[in-house]
Parts: sequence; C-alpha cells; structure tokens
Amino acid sequence: MRVGEGGSSRKPFASLETSSVVCQSSNMENGFSKTGDTKLDKAVRQWLQYDKNPKTVSAVEKLLKDGAVETLKKCFSSRMEFGTAGLRAAMGPGIACMNDLTIIQTTQGFCHYLEESFGNLKERGVVIGYDARAHPPSGGSSKQFAQLAAAVFISRGVLVHLFSDITPTPFVPFAVSHLGLCAGIMVTASHNPKQDNGYKVYWDNGAQIVSPHDKAISKAIEENLEPWSESWNTEGALKSPLLKDPYKDIHTNYFKAIQKHCLHRELNKSSEVKIVHTSVHGVGHTFVQSAFEAFDLHPPYAVVEQKEPDPEFPTVKYPNPEEGEGVLTLSFSLAETEGANVVLANDPDADRLAVAERQESGQWRVLSGNELGALLGWWMFHCWREQSPDDAAVKHVYMLASTVSSKILRAIAVKEGFHFEETLTGFKWMGNRARELLDRGKTVLFAFEEAIGYMCSPSVLDKDGVSAAAIAGEMVSYLADKHKSLSQQLTAIYEEYGYHLSKNSYFICHDQDVIRSLFERLRNYGGDGKDSYPSKCGPFSITAVRDLTTGYDSNQPDNKAILPTSRSSQMITFTFSNGGVATMRTSGTEPKIKYYTELCAAPGNSDVEHLKKELDQLVDAIIENFLEPQKNKLQPKPE
Repeated sequence: MRVGEGGSSRKPFASLETSSVVCQSSNMENGFSKTGDTKLDKAVRQWLQYDKNPKTVSAVEKLLKDGAVETLKKCFSSRMEFGTAGLRAAMGPGIACMNDLTIIQTTQGFCHYLEESFGNLKERGVVIGYDARAHPPSGGSSKQFAQLAAAVFISRGVLVHLFSDITPTPFVPFAVSHLGLCAGIMVTASHNPKQDNGYKVYWDNGAQIVSPHDKAISKAIEENLEPWSESWNTEGALKSPLLKDPYKDIHTNYFKAIQKHCLHRELNKSSEVKIVHTSVHGVGHTFVQSAFEAFDLHPPYAVVEQKEPDPEFPTVKYPNPEEGEGVLTLSFSLAETEGANVVLANDPDADRLAVAERQESGQWRVLSGNELGALLGWWMFHCWREQSPDDAAVKHVYMLASTVSSKILRAIAVKEGFHFEETLTGFKWMGNRARELLDRGKTVLFAFEEAIGYMCSPSVLDKDGVSAAAIAGEMVSYLADKHKSLSQQLTAIYEEYGYHLSKNSYFICHDQDVIRSLFERLRNYGGDGKDSYPSKCGPFSITAVRDLTTGYDSNQPDNKAILPTSRSSQMITFTFSNGGVATMRTSGTEPKIKYYTELCAAPGNSDVEHLKKELDQLVDAIIENFLEPQKNKLQPKPE
C-alpha cells in the first residue's frame, strides 16, 4: 500500500466484521487458526502477540475463525509504507491499517531515528497534535493515536508537547519553529473519507520531511516492531513530568505572529462586509473565529450544522471543499439568508482554504485553487509594496508555487521584479525551499498549490487555511471599500499580467500496468526508442517536454531536469507553442491519473471566450491522443 500526499482509495475496514470470505481448509494449531499461507500466518501470529487493543484483536480472531483469508491478506500482506507525507490509510486491524499497534510501531521507528539524528532530543523534545477523527469499530481515534505516540517518546525520556485538545494542522509546524523542537507529528487524514487517518511528520526546520528521512524512518520502523515495555502506557505518560501542554502558548503566539500580515485594521473594524465560514465538521471553526478577531474583522457567520467537529461528516459525501458546490450547499443557503456575498471553507484539519463569491446574477462562483492563488499572490505583493517603498528590496522577495499550479505568479514576478520559483508537487518542497531562502535573509511572501493550499505567512512553513482565511477576509474588506468584487479584481490581475486559464481533472484507473504502458507510450511516441516524445497533440505543436520520472527535460542544454526526479511516480509536462502547458501525473495515494492544463496568454490578449475555447480544445486533444480513456478503460471523474 502506497501512502503520501493525496486522499485514500481504500474501502472502510469496518466491513471486516461481516466478511463473507471463507477458507475451507483452515484449522487450529495451539489455539492459532492457520490460513495455509505461511507468511500470512506469521504476520497474524505476531500481530496477536503484540496488539493490546481488544477491538482489533477481536476483529482479527473473528476473521481467523471465519476463515476470511482474502480479507486477512488485505490487512496483513504489506505494511503501510512510510513516505515523505508520513502515513495515510483506513483505520482497522492489521499492518496495512491505521490502529494502536501500527501507531506505536511507527512512533518507535521515528523516535529511534530522531535519537540517532539529534544528540539533544530529550531536552528539545517533540510536539504532537491531532484532529477529531474516530473509528468506533476498531477503537481508533486521532486523540488515542496521539496519546500513544506521546507514551512512546516519554518512555525514552523525551520531552513531549502534546496538545490537550484538537488543533489545526498548521499549529504543529508553528510549534516546532516557535519552541525550537526536533520534530512534530500531526495525526490527521485531512480531507480524506471518514474511515481514514494519517500521521504527518515535520522536521526541526518546521517543514515536512523530504527524502532520505522517509526511507531511514521506514527502516527504523521495521527494526522496532515489538512494542517497548512502556509504549502502551498512556495513563502513565499523561501523568509524566515530561508531558507539557502547548495549547495556550501556541494559540497566543500563533495569532500574534499572523497579525504581522494585518495591514488594514481600521478598515477591517469599519467594514460592513458579510462573510460565511464553514469548517466542514472539522477543527477550523474556533480558530478561524479567533483569526478574524486578531484582524479586527467582524466574525464570519458559521454554518451551524457543520461547525462542531464530527468524525462522521454527516452533511457531506466527501469532507473536501475542493469538490466545490456539493460541500458548500449549506454555506450558500446561510449566505443568502444573511446577505453575505463571500463564503470561506476549510477542510477538516484547516490547512486548506476554498473561497466562493456570489455573482451579480445571483449564481455562486467557486474560485479554483489557481484563481485564489492569483488573488492572494497579488494581495501579498500589494501589501508588501505598501510597506516597502525601497525599489531595491524587491530583489530579495520570493514567491513559490508547485509545478502543476498556475504560472500567474511568474507573470507577476516578471513585471514587478521579484523572484518566482517552482517546486515539485507538495508543500514539503515549498516549505523546505522557503526555509532555505529565509535562512539566507530572503523574504518569502507567499507560496501556493492548486489544491487550495496557501502559505501566506513564513511563521508556518506549510499550507495554512487559518491565516489564509483571515488574510482573505482582509482582502475582501479592502476590495469592498474600493467597490470591487473578488471576480472583478481577478479580471484586473489577468488584464495587467496576462490571462492564465486552467482546467484540471483526473481519470480513475486501478490497473498499474495500464498506467505504466500509457506513460511509456508517450516516451516512445515515435516508435524509435528512448526519449521519443510526441511533437504534436492533435493540432497543437509541442515545443518542450519535461519528464520528472526519467529526469529528461528538452529545455535544458544537457536534456537533464533541474527539479528532483522520482521513478516511483509518473509525471510528464508538455509545453505548447500557443502558450499552453499540460502536466500528466499519477497520484501518490489514489488510483488516479491527474491532468493539469493552463493557457498562459500575453498581457493585452483579453479575448477570454476565444482563450477558453482554445483551452477546451487542447484538453480534448490531450484526452483523445494521450490518455485514450476508451482504449485504456479509464473512468472519468465522478460528477
């Protein structure tokens, strides 16, 4: 099972208790029901020896009794792989799932690696946060997992800052930097389905880990599978003098830190703008209310049905505001009742932000991640420029975006004179690059990814939906004072810096062989060997190709890509003569082939309808010629 940045494709393991798969030849030996598979028997036997959670033990014993070999194989055939995004999987029994035992084993490996990496780990310590997820069938919850992780570290004499209550993900990297800690752990599955959970890790620089840390931690986990004597002792850990609660300190200092980005306080106080906010049954409500208060903005109207944390996410099919209108139905209804024109939505762990605006027609427009990135990028530079009239200072200013995100920041940077850099997909790359730049005395104003992730403050070297919500609130207030809507300001940005229209989606494919052959076909398009990429896609001419799976980049003198490459995932980018850019890539955790397309027009080319039509034609050509959904039996994104 592969884990990483995205969502989860696994089925809930709550269904384990009612499995109908029966093994005809199962038998009992010394009280242990053998499955006929030696490797599986060994894994299950070890599990039952180590696990002390009665619910997961009982579930495994029932599967053995029922002879449910196929289900046991799903749970025990392969351990969750610890990647740069940590772990993410369904909660349930077995080494393939998130549960008490796998949390202990993971934390023991992580602790061991930290002991090797930091001579002062015990004194400096770690921070652990958690969201509100819970899975009653397996007895697992984010809070329980966080307490077990704390028990592991405390058993080794390590100082642990364990939040006493649920917290947004951004508070963990903030705490690492603010308290000068060795590492941070956030127990969350972000916007994944309700049965999932995750374990996200930060290094002492305040950013998510990158390779080779993940491989070394993974190795250490395998070497520390047997629970240490005190690893299950959460009761003792919670009474230990090594346990600290950072909640009050971090809450106070986080809101103090983000106030540096509040530059229109008097305007905020007098603004009559009405904003609705939803936390989509996650942790965000309290913290966004506090962020608005820190900016002297009027508190946003909260969607009552969704403001309390609820691990069942009862009002939405998927708790992901990226899905757009379906998640925001209740928000729109409240906005219409209260006369609000703007809706802000966080995902359940409050590290992402979605924004929607009511148009003059009465219809709601959900801004894409790229559109909100353009607005926030413009706003952050506008505010910086107001504070920094010195022309020379702009040479030390940086903005970052992932390579599959809009190139609009590049266009703004070219005209305004600051630096723009692209990174690989994922905030771990932007966070680490931001840290390097900050250490060199540079100003990192803003970073974003199209998947509604925004870093508006260098206080948190990760995406942060709480600070982004307050900063977006101030931007809305400022624009309203100028009698401008978000949509009108977005048009003004495009008119000044060039239209950047994007269209992103995905196809579902469960067959790894089909995915591999699809991408290999693109690498051997001419049929004459290696690096024979297509020169056209339908009527559109291709001017450059970058393949971050193989490390090929036709734009470089030596044809070698500058960005890091990885053979474990597929990613090819095509640049077209008409200003179009298209990237096709696989997802780290979902059975998806994603595509990201953008048409970048020069300033002055404002025939939007023509540009939209051209982008649609480009996307159709990519689907028909490169993805071939009918031939490859790809399922389109569900509506």
